[in-house]
Amino acid sequence: MAETSTETRPEAVATEPTVVCDDVHIVYKIQGAGSGRGSATSALSRIVSRKERPGVREVHAVKGVSFVAHKGEAIGLIGSNGSGKSTLLKAIAGLLPTEKGKIFTNGQPSLLGVNAALMSDLTGERNVILGGLAMGMSREEVRDRYQNIVDFSGINEKGDFISLPMRTYSSGMGARLRFSIAAAKNHDVLMIDEALATGDARFQRRSQERIAELRKEAGTVFVVSHSNASIRETCERVIWLESGTLLMDGPADEVLAAYENHNRS
Repeated sequence: MAETSTETRPEAVATEPTVVCDDVHIVYKIQGAGSGRGSATSALSRIVSRKERPGVREVHAVKGVSFVAHKGEAIGLIGSNGSGKSTLLKAIAGLLPTEKGKIFTNGQPSLLGVNAALMSDLTGERNVILGGLAMGMSREEVRDRYQNIVDFSGINEKGDFISLPMRTYSSGMGARLRFSIAAAKNHDVLMIDEALATGDARFQRRSQERIAELRKEAGTVFVVSHSNASIRETCERVIWLESGTLLMDGPADEVLAAYENHNRS
């Protein structure tokens, strides 16, 4: 059974909810290797009979998760690999359907991850423009914020990389640019998947400062990271998932202490 701390922030109780997860279950299917014989005939037969392809396996990734997030909160999601953290964020962003339960959002959720899609054949400059437009900025807003995005990312500190195709960037440079584009806009709900683990200490510090600004500007921030230090510095509330189940939800120090003690035992 999930443990939920009653020591929530007074201001969180007083502010409006931005995300409500109500008994959320997420199940996805993994396609296994099937026989290659008679593939066209077999496929048609499966369509007619509504049978699934042999080797399909269902994974129950999130199991009955419920919580309410409020305006102004920064919430860390922790848990071991495969615990359902990234899957839950994708569902909140509307990228995955729920098998059971409901997700309600007040405003538009935006998911930022290190694998967020940008156009590798286009220059960093073009990606900044297209990324800004895709997030709903006007062309004027993108133009006004363009230099701040480039400066924040730091990718031009050792050369004119912003004019080069994204495929020439290191994974760290690409992740920093993605974060910088997303952080240029105020978000109702901003979800960051492992972005804080990218970059040097200076960039991580700038990222944490920007997240604090986003919170003040009315957003709710979710952070998935394997760095407990980043979670401590960024979030005051933590949700602990394990094997798709919510184990604990409460003040960051309290939940992280329980999580670290669990991993030591």
